[in-house]
Amino acid sequence: MRFVLVLLLLLAQACLAAPPVFAPVKPGVALAYPRDFGAHPDFRTEWWYVTGWLTTASGKPLGFQVTFFRSRTEHDPANPSAFAPHQLVIGHAAISDPALGHLVHDQRSARAGFNLAWAKPGDLDVKLDDWRMLRGADGNYRVSVGSAELTLELTLAPTQPPLAQGEGGYSRKGPAAQHASYYYSLPQLRVSGKAGRAGKVQDVTGSAWFDHEWSSEALQPEASGWDWIGANLDDGSALMAFQVRAGDGAKLWARGMLRTKGGKVTRYAPEAVRFAPRTLWRSPRTNAEYPVATTITLGGTRWQIDPLQPDQELDSRRSTGAVYWEGAVAVRREGVPAGRGYLEMTGYVRPMKL
Repeated sequence: MRFVLVLLLLLAQACLAAPPVFAPVKPGVALAYPRDFGAHPDFRTEWWYVTGWLTTASGKPLGFQVTFFRSRTEHDPANPSAFAPHQLVIGHAAISDPALGHLVHDQRSARAGFNLAWAKPGDLDVKLDDWRMLRGADGNYRVSVGSAELTLELTLAPTQPPLAQGEGGYSRKGPAAQHASYYYSLPQLRVSGKAGRAGKVQDVTGSAWFDHEWSSEALQPEASGWDWIGANLDDGSALMAFQVRAGDGAKLWARGMLRTKGGKVTRYAPEAVRFAPRTLWRSPRTNAEYPVATTITLGGTRWQIDPLQPDQELDSRRSTGAVYWEGAVAVRREGVPAGRGYLEMTGYVRPMKL
């Protein structure tokens, strides 16, 4: 009887426990470095995201992406137990190799703690078992991911200052002010290291794009997913564009940005951004249909986007629960080769939930 009473008391306390209050995203908050390179644990969702193109010693192109997610749960924040899953850390990694024809990828997830997984405030240091992304004292980023499927041991050296997206880092994702994130990018990273799939690891060089974003209520309720591109252009410029889609594919919101090598930034309002599919690819695994080649219009300029390979679908249902297309793409400006980047498309299998 005493055990039953204690159990009922614990259940009652759990029911009465106040849900966590997630920090809101507000305009007018200036980003500060290196503080904002690190984690922001009071917000619901956060990710550090690196994508890029690599070249092997034999001249072979490879695409790669490494993403670490931090997710604050709705678990009672007052629970002092070390086993309480207050924060989750999730990792995705993938290599796009045209010689194989589809992605090689892996994923991991764990609750933060026990010196096995963390996302530290103050400066970038995210760890998930033996996977890690760290900003060193020299300002370079180091990414270490190893598994039976793939290996990425990369150093990323900044060549340009951080690029605050949106308005000073406040990036709206819809007409309502609360649907927003804090968001900055590091384009034109110089990459060196080793990469490859199992048994085929090689020395590589290349360029990469880094995104860091955190929010608590980024998507409006009617949003189904988004299309996003970040591209390093051959002239040293950086191109970013995204659209948020409704369930029927209609554009709910969009923004775009172009920064020249000299630092001049042009921002494009929602009405000036348009994604127009050119080639559709149907996944043999999920039957989802993705616009893998598209034309993005920013203002009066058309950018043609073409994939390194059509099949770059990533199944992360063992970690985030999502299936999405994430792949290396070539970029042309008005038909003329202009650079390379990464295209991400979510919500084509089922609506995306953060």
